[in-house]
Amino acid sequence: MARLPVYLRILIEQGDDNVDSISSERLAELAGVNAAKVRKDLSYLGSYGTRGVGYEVAFLVYQIRRELGLTHDWPVVIVGAGNLGQALAGHGGFGERGFPVAGVVDIEQAKVGSVIGGVRVRHIDDLPQIVQSRRVSIGVVATPSVAAQDAADRLVRAGCTSILNFAPVVLAVPHGISVRKVDLAVELQILSYYEQRRVPVGLHAVGSNDSSSGASA
Repeated sequence: MARLPVYLRILIEQGDDNVDSISSERLAELAGVNAAKVRKDLSYLGSYGTRGVGYEVAFLVYQIRRELGLTHDWPVVIVGAGNLGQALAGHGGFGERGFPVAGVVDIEQAKVGSVIGGVRVRHIDDLPQIVQSRRVSIGVVATPSVAAQDAADRLVRAGCTSILNFAPVVLAVPHGISVRKVDLAVELQILSYYEQRRVPVGLHAVGSNDSSSGASA
């Protein structure tokens, strides 16, 4: 499931370059996986390609879009009009990929009425009306961590059944509500793990949090 959006992005790029067909080996190379995994993934879609030719790019794009529910738009509402919320609302890529921003809400009255990415910020109390009138099922939490749970609760009460959470907290939601978490700090920490493994033992930067600082556990 997580690999299908990656395949879709690659296939769309290939189609834009006028590529009509693609082999599992080439798709695997571009996706960073092995060809056997690509063939197995695509077999679940009922697509097996043609020996010596590969997969028809346009048809495969259609199949993956259908599987991901991208045959129609999914309006989203963003809770939080701070720096992150503004960046998300102003990012044209959401609408281009089928996720138009139906609304942006914030609790601070000073932000209400401003326009971000062509969308006027409304007070968070207007959230239920936005969700119902625009038939929004996906909400984005772009608030500080202390306000994230309240934002999620409001989204659920308004009728959203899926939440994309950018706050560095774990949300408690009712059964049946889907939550995906984007934590940039966690991703950076994972990268730091790989980076520190590249450094030979004894050559870590002076001043790092190790025993050489004189601190004791």
